[in-house]
Amino acid sequence: MSVRALAVIAILALLYVGHAAFIPIALAGLLALILTGPVEALHRIGVPRSVAALVVVLILAALLGASINLLWTPAQNWWAAAPQTLRAIERKARPISQFMSRVEVLTDRADQLADPGNAPPAHAAEHASGTAAPQIVVVPGNEAAPAQPARSPIAMVIFAQTRTVVMSLLTVTMVMLFLLSGGPPMLARMSGALAGDLQSTHTLRVINAVRTELSRYFGGLAIINLGLGAATAGVMALLNMPNPLLWGAVACVLNFIPYVGSATTLLLLLIVAFVTFSGLGHVALVGASYLALATVEGQVVQPLVIGRRLELNPMIVFLALWFGGWFWGIAGIVMAVPALVSLKVVAAHSLRGKPLTEFLGPHGVPLVPIDVVADPPDPVEPPQTPVRRRETA
Repeated sequence: MSVRALAVIAILALLYVGHAAFIPIALAGLLALILTGPVEALHRIGVPRSVAALVVVLILAALLGASINLLWTPAQNWWAAAPQTLRAIERKARPISQFMSRVEVLTDRADQLADPGNAPPAHAAEHASGTAAPQIVVVPGNEAAPAQPARSPIAMVIFAQTRTVVMSLLTVTMVMLFLLSGGPPMLARMSGALAGDLQSTHTLRVINAVRTELSRYFGGLAIINLGLGAATAGVMALLNMPNPLLWGAVACVLNFIPYVGSATTLLLLLIVAFVTFSGLGHVALVGASYLALATVEGQVVQPLVIGRRLELNPMIVFLALWFGGWFWGIAGIVMAVPALVSLKVVAAHSLRGKPLTEFLGPHGVPLVPIDVVADPPDPVEPPQTPVRRRETA
């Protein structure tokens, strides 16, 4: 095994073991790459980078707070009605469960007729008849009850989880502010200290390309998802779905996760419609309406707004989401697609990255580096014909 492979394995093991420390830093770096566009725009009009970074972060926090305040009441109502929802799902799914149990009984009887020597097990007979065999319960006389393990109070568990979340949020915010305030000059100093001039220039060019592409990608995707959320909320309100604003917000947020997010939203809407409405036609109409909106968003709107330069192979995206969820949980799922986009941009700016770019793309669509301008070809001189001298008599 080569030294590079051992180094990669060691780095992955370190990231996996120290995920509590590395996840906030990685999320801060991702947010800094996405928000660096507005910060640099404010800096170009004369605002200092530190002030611009603080303004952008405050605006982001205000938008998140307003969204949570708007959705808090619908989410609380839905959570309070969750037990009734589960009972309604159980009641409506009871005929399907009975049908499946009857199919299982018929299958067991068919197996008995095919092979009479094999008697059905006791639990299968009990399940088929619907009655359980009587069991003898022995009640001890004066035996001491076994000691129950000590359980931590719920308040202590909630306090520990809250402290972890608050510390992670503070770490993400502080690191993101430092990265946004430093900007390209800080990256230039770091690159100059770690590499030579030529390599430092190329590294800065690649980082700038990744930053630009991620800002464009997530900026356009945010606008698209806001439109999808508004359209979903409007359609769900027309179809008399409960809490349409909540389902519009769910569609907006989950659509940042390709393929899996839309499928999860569709499944949630079908479950809520199945519980809410009595007719299957209404349930199918809810699912078909969202499926139509998601199809138009993915096949028409997104290519027009974002373009096809950063499209990724669906299989690679699915594998990256699975690996990210296994490696870092929800944070890994959030960072899977940005990591693939960054890898594709880096490969596009590498001399030997064309195979990787074509591998990550859906149909082999090449990604042209945005900061690299090819040198014009050398002019080809036309062949010179020998000049014949005119002989004079």
